[in-house]
Amino acid sequence: MANEDDKPGLLGQIKDKLIRSKEDWAKHGRLLTGRPDFGHVNRLPPGQKEVTNWPVLDLGLQPHIRPQDYRLEIGGLVEQPVFWTLEEFMAQPQEDFFSDIHCVTQWSRYDNHWRGVSARRLIELVRPKPEARHVLFTARDGYTTNVKREVFVEPNVLLAHMWEGKPIPREHGGPVRVVIPDWYFWKSPKWVTRIEFAVEDKPGFWELRGYHNEGDPWKEERYS
Repeated sequence: MANEDDKPGLLGQIKDKLIRSKEDWAKHGRLLTGRPDFGHVNRLPPGQKEVTNWPVLDLGLQPHIRPQDYRLEIGGLVEQPVFWTLEEFMAQPQEDFFSDIHCVTQWSRYDNHWRGVSARRLIELVRPKPEARHVLFTARDGYTTNVKREVFVEPNVLLAHMWEGKPIPREHGGPVRVVIPDWYFWKSPKWVTRIEFAVEDKPGFWELRGYHNEGDPWKEERYS
């Protein structure tokens, strides 16, 4: 995909083409099997195919973020908002996580090894107010998405900076990305810069373009 230094016109063309393609998927229900797995009987959600590589998907822009320029804001309806540099983020307690990931474009990758800061640690620090039932994400490239608070506080959710023992590369969301492995991976934004706790839900980029507001792979919640 293109980078920030490419011509704006080219970036716009790439982005528009990608959006039209994915909107068409939603319109026609592409990849739906009609056979949800409510009990998670199978490791592979319906309609998915296992891959061993990690496909790169974005909106046509892969922002270049120098470590010294990275900032992460966690705020909204919280008792103690934080505004971290990358160094401050890395100073938080780090944990290792292992999880599968499932992309709405049909691929799934098993046994990913992540390292980062757990969502539960963030919750402890910022102390969201009881009425903040939704979590809204904003990324450096302008991408947005949303989940319910109870989804974000699951024990396998984290802000990751390493994958398979190495820093997450730029094309996969480095230096820091969200990982919410039990939901379609569009709910795990790359290059995350802001996390907001809110009373009201606010559908994000793909949710406004025909994609499901929840995104549970085993229920085949691909589209709205």
